[in-house]
Amino acid sequence: MHHFCSNGKLLITGEYLILDGALSLAVPTKFGQSLTVKASSKKELIWKSLDENGEAWFETQISLQNINQCSTNDATAKTLVKILAEAQKLNPTFLKPDTGFLAETKLGFPRNWGLGSSSTLINNIAQWANVDAFKLLWNSFSGSGYDIACAQHNKPILYQLKNKKPQVQEVNFSPPFKESIFFIHLNQKQDSREGISAYKNSTGNKQKAISKVSELTQNMLACTQKGTFTSLIEQHEMLISEIIGLKPVKQSLFPDFSGGIKSLGAWGGDFIMAVGDENIPAYFNKKGYHTVIPYIDMVLPF
Repeated sequence: MHHFCSNGKLLITGEYLILDGALSLAVPTKFGQSLTVKASSKKELIWKSLDENGEAWFETQISLQNINQCSTNDATAKTLVKILAEAQKLNPTFLKPDTGFLAETKLGFPRNWGLGSSSTLINNIAQWANVDAFKLLWNSFSGSGYDIACAQHNKPILYQLKNKKPQVQEVNFSPPFKESIFFIHLNQKQDSREGISAYKNSTGNKQKAISKVSELTQNMLACTQKGTFTSLIEQHEMLISEIIGLKPVKQSLFPDFSGGIKSLGAWGGDFIMAVGDENIPAYFNKKGYHTVIPYIDMVLPF
């Protein structure tokens, strides 16, 4: 039996500019995904995916004779087959049909949270197949790869693409005011590929923005004062707003909030980060947002 685990992720700085080389800050989360694999006498892959409550949300059987030829109309099954087929291309000995397998995944967070259900799956399959997880990601889909880096690291990271190669540095991002930081789920699942497309079509000055975001990332990492951190958040929000042509989430949804609010990853999507006082949970609950998670309950400790 083999057991693999990968961390979820949150992108604190960088957003879309991470794709073009901006230095970005990301944190691995306490919530992740596991993969358990057992040998089977049947020469096929029997796959089961469990949610955070242990309930099966997806099941399928895949012939191992020729994975590329597997035919299915199920979108989830198609995605899984694509990842497995690409893993086999990277390691031709992977999933050769001399035996079968029983594979079971278990999510540690609700599927709609956007903490990396795909990236944790890809990283787990990469470990199982003994292949490079970044190559598996880019051969299967697209993206910056920071989520793969978070899956593999147990500390916050600085992430940057240089000549299309990932540069990862573990850092000690643990703000002294972290008790004033909360993550709020907007319950509006965002397709990151749509956001990336909109960003790529932007006519803003990306090179100037990349330089400024990289500077803001370093300043936020070194920041020890809550007020200064809030100001850096606001600068970052305005910069991304100008690039993608959308209002910052504080302006559009929470104009009466007294602290700082920052979108994380694809704008309009899953989690936002709020910095303020002890009234943050009550404020967002009153607005109808009930998934309000303190920093210490979200970010993997180190």
